[in-house]
Amino acid sequence: MKSFLSEGATVHFCSRTPSDVDSSVERLALAFPDNKAIGAVVNASDPSALKEWVASCASQSGRIDIVVANVSAFATRDTPEMWQSGFSTDIMSTVTLFDAALPELKKTKGNVITISSVSGRIIDFTSHPGPYGAFKAALVHYTCQFAHKYAPDGVRANSVSPGNIYIEDGVFGEIEREMPEFFAEQLKQNPLGRMGKAEEVADACVFLASTKAGFITGSNMLVDGGLSLGVQF
Repeated sequence: MKSFLSEGATVHFCSRTPSDVDSSVERLALAFPDNKAIGAVVNASDPSALKEWVASCASQSGRIDIVVANVSAFATRDTPEMWQSGFSTDIMSTVTLFDAALPELKKTKGNVITISSVSGRIIDFTSHPGPYGAFKAALVHYTCQFAHKYAPDGVRANSVSPGNIYIEDGVFGEIEREMPEFFAEQLKQNPLGRMGKAEEVADACVFLASTKAGFITGSNMLVDGGLSLGVQF
């Protein structure tokens, strides 16, 4: 959100937790007093609530130019419940979100971005097997489908696949505190000698959403510091 706000965008975001929405709106208002960050309490796995929120965003701002689907159940356990949770959250919420925003995106010649993961390209610690990597791979394929289908309408679609991204209150922050040896192993896998930053992923999204990327659609951009060994043709 911060990277888009720094570019002057009005940003709508949602979370299931009211306190998270309130605290984020407060922090962002202080950091970006000239720009708007508008939060709402929405369960992305609820299709009706998600559609209503998209309609509200369009009504409040008068247009929708960019949609970033950045939600995941982080379902890593190989159980029927986790597969269902991952499908509802990672896949169907993205499909519902894009479909709901599409009429507005056609008007603005806008674009969409999905946040996938290197786990969709490689078998890593999230695969035992498990839903997470499978659904992240599916997001890339779906995004490419979307790009080709709506290119005639001037709507672009791209994916961003982060590698190991360190956020203190995120997954790797928790691993560092609770599993330091495993954290050290994961850190060593990064050729650049460090994990990525959240803003480095966000900056990639800002580029793909901008007119500078006007001829890029159907792509999957790796932001992984060289973690993935496979060659992407």
